[in-house]
Amino acid sequence: MNAAGKPTRQAQVAIEIPFYDLDSVNVVWHGNYPKYFELARCALLETFDYGYDAMRASGYIWPIIDLQVRYIKPLVFKQRITVDAMLREWEYRLKIDYIIRDATTHARLTKGSTTQVAVDMKTKELCLMSPPIVFERLGLPQ
Repeated sequence: MNAAGKPTRQAQVAIEIPFYDLDSVNVVWHGNYPKYFELARCALLETFDYGYDAMRASGYIWPIIDLQVRYIKPLVFKQRITVDAMLREWEYRLKIDYIIRDATTHARLTKGSTTQVAVDMKTKELCLMSPPIVFERLGLPQ
């Protein structure tokens, strides 16, 4: 977070819930929520030009080591939602928080987070600190 306590970067995507994401009781199956987070995460990473292609090109992969989801209200067919992704930590890992809201009422429906760590592609070693490319792309001192 910056000095004002705000996320360093954030992005938002809009989604209309498709039929094939529903379960047998006509709400979004719980396993589809990470997919919605992923769409927002990709948009967020692109805000500082460090999407998955750029990660690979820089010599690092960033596996998700933790995923948290708090279901507040179910999502339903054809509901329009927004998914906000906010970068909260970057020094030792990428910690991203998410909020899913109804696009019309703005009611909060779900919140969650993911944690990703850098792994050197050549050595397969976990990095104990984010590589310099992250700080460079964010325009921050290391």
